[in-house]
Amino acid sequence: MQQINSVEDFNRKIKNVLITKEEIDAAIVEAAKKIDAIYDGRPILLVSVLKGAFVFMADLCRAVTVPCEIGFMCAKSYYAGTTSTGKVAITMDLDRDVSGYHLVIVEDIIDTGRTLKEVVGILKERNPLSLHVVTLLDKPSRRVVDFDADITLFTIPDAFVIGYGLDCDELFRNLPYIAEYNTET
Repeated sequence: MQQINSVEDFNRKIKNVLITKEEIDAAIVEAAKKIDAIYDGRPILLVSVLKGAFVFMADLCRAVTVPCEIGFMCAKSYYAGTTSTGKVAITMDLDRDVSGYHLVIVEDIIDTGRTLKEVVGILKERNPLSLHVVTLLDKPSRRVVDFDADITLFTIPDAFVIGYGLDCDELFRNLPYIAEYNTET
């Protein structure tokens, strides 16, 4: 990765905006309605897969009307770059027994599917009352395992994306939109 030393360097890495803040906001409202319909007033536990999903989960938890708690896990397969290593590591686990909860896993992006399939497997073994997956972004062209989310807000092409919680080397999470990362500058 090229080092970023200025706002100009930062902005040069934003190739183009794929999904605007307004499009994200509207899609979250619709996803929240689907979650509300699934759970019909029953409390849920939203589980954010850190770090990328924290922005999405914050907005989603404010949009649902069913009672909700939040929890965090950290699972990663990207380490300092733009391609998955293929190895999933759970680096932070939930801090509670989930057997009495309806779980909604909140993910930023499903790429190869390895990370989320691993997380779902771990959580299903803990016997939640139910488990659904909502993802902000889906990149099905990159899938190497059989996995689909229950609710997908956007399907995107095979591009490395940043913004709205998604990063490249820990930068760009603060962008209010989803953009393609410029690897050419």
